[in-house]
Parts: sequence; C-alpha cells; structure tokens
Amino acid sequence: MARLAHIRRHPVKGIGQEEIAATTLCPARPLPLDRAWAVLTGDTGDTGQWQPRRNFAQCAAAPRLMAVSARMSGARITFSHPERPEITIDPDNDGAQLVAWIAPLCPADRPAPTRLVRAPEQGMTDAPFASVSLMSLASLRAFSQEIGQPLDPRRFRGNLWLDGPAPWAEFDWIGRTLRIGTAELEVVERIERCRATEASPVTGLRDAPTLRVLQDAWGHRDFGVNARVVTGGRIAVNDPVEVL
Repeated sequence: MARLAHIRRHPVKGIGQEEIAATTLCPARPLPLDRAWAVLTGDTGDTGQWQPRRNFAQCAAAPRLMAVSARMSGARITFSHPERPEITIDPDNDGAQLVAWIAPLCPADRPAPTRLVRAPEQGMTDAPFASVSLMSLASLRAFSQEIGQPLDPRRFRGNLWLDGPAPWAEFDWIGRTLRIGTAELEVVERIERCRATEASPVTGLRDAPTLRVLQDAWGHRDFGVNARVVTGGRIAVNDPVEVL
C-alpha cells in the first residue's frame, strides 16, 4: 500500500517552502497555510479573490526564488536564500520588508514585486479552486532516471508526496477518491508543469530541461495531480494511502 512520505506547505506563493509532519485538512480548503499569501507584481491590484499566477512573483519568471526556504513559527515566517541575509516577518504587517528582500532576486525585465497580500479562503494555488497537490515519488524516480540526474522534489512545489504506487499511477486516479489518515480527497486533474521546475531549489539556477524531457519521453508536460478535500481529517507522514 502507498504511504504519505512528505507534507510540504508554501506559506507565500512562489517564495519558499517547508516540510511539516502532520496537519488537519478541511473540506473545500487548501492545505493549511499553503499559498496563504502572495506577492503582487507590476500594476496588478488586490481583488481579494483568486488570481492567476502571472499576477504574482513566481519561480517560472524569477528562477532564483526557487532557492528560498521558509520556516513558520506562530504568526511569523523566516525566509532564507543563499544570496540574501535571513529575514523574519509577520506577513500581515511586514509585507514591504519581504517585497524589498525578494526584489534583488527578480529579473529586471519582468514586472517588479509590489505588495504582499493575503489570499482568499480558497488559497492562491495555480488551480482556480481550493486545491491540494499530490505527487508521486515513484514518478519522480522514473523522471530522474530519464533526465539523467536526481530531481529534488522541491522543484515541483507539491503538498503531499506519496510513495508506493507505480510511476504515473496517479494519472489513473482522476475522478477517484483517496483516503489519507482520516481525510478523503477527490483527484480532479493533472498538473501541467511550467519552467519553474527547470530551476534548482539549492542554487536557483535553471539546470534541468524538465519540460523537454517530459514531452520527449512521455508526450506531455504533466507531473502530479490536483485534488480537493471532500472529507476533513488529520493526516501525518507515514499514513497509508488508500484509493477508494
């Protein structure tokens, strides 16, 4: 049987991620504190609603952001990066500090980061619904073998990493429900990847032709699936994963 190997959240969209041991999922909500804030760019305004990723600072446009790590403690988040001094902020009050901190990591020819905003209840994932992303370590191993280098799971910014099913079995789960711990999630769609996955989470440099290899080897650019929580419950690393 498959098991839950990792749980990862990304408090600010596109800027850092951290691993946690357990959490409680709620129906029609994202993973708690995942993409709970986002940094607007250019002249994009805060609508209080979900917006597409092109309106925010994100790793596809600014690959050096991939090397940011985040660590939450209460209401505060500590960010680190190999090129920047560590910073700790309260995201609801110190947004300007984070904007200034990431500015040197963003390309000059792209819309500049302007404002940190709180996401709506559905979160600010790339999907226009309250999604939780599921990734397969078996698929990652197959992908790494094909590309000829070990791929760090952090490239794919997934929430729940599963170990046990055969490579790409997750694509067969569309429309089905998974039970993890006491929670149940309906698998909705495959995730088409972008250039963010080409960047190393260690260096922030593009060093792997992920999109080309996916297309050449498997005829698509998909990795992982998005799901929605239908039954809330607690999940923890090493919980069994059952396909209902």
